[in-house]
Amino acid sequence: MSKKESPTEKELFTKVSDIVALIRPSIQADGGDVELVSVDQSGVVSIRFLGACIGCPSLDMTLQSTIETTLKNRVAGITSVRAVE
Repeated sequence: MSKKESPTEKELFTKVSDIVALIRPSIQADGGDVELVSVDQSGVVSIRFLGACIGCPSLDMTLQSTIETTLKNRVAGITSVRAVE
């Protein structure tokens, strides 16, 4: 892949999946979990919260401050992260 080509959705998914795997243990330590649902070509990541995360008052902070910030810093092309049901 040359520097001018955009990564494919599959390549983005793989990169994001690797980072989510690094984040998961800290979320699991609190009884929750996170599942990567999709990554689209425009860089929007969809994740699903599971377990204790459902209904947790810190959910939005975890999504924005931890997951979205980490993904944007480590994976070029990520534009946003959203939670889906």
